[in-house]
Amino acid sequence: MEKKFRIRTYGRTELAQLYCPGVLPRSAYRRLKAWMVLNPRLRPLLRQNSRIFTPAQVKRIVDVLGEP
Repeated sequence: MEKKFRIRTYGRTELAQLYCPGVLPRSAYRRLKAWMVLNPRLRPLLRQNSRIFTPAQVKRIVDVLGEP
């Protein structure tokens, strides 16, 4: 049974690994960051330079990229 994705606070690497399973944590974050840089709606989230994403930020990411 597949686990349902929950909107909650995630560490940036934790969320990246959900989007890029099977990839090393650092590489997963780099890939997620690259997707966010390319998307004008997500780019402002990177300017905060935080190690966590709040539930509101996670919802915004999921609205743009879809669920991991």
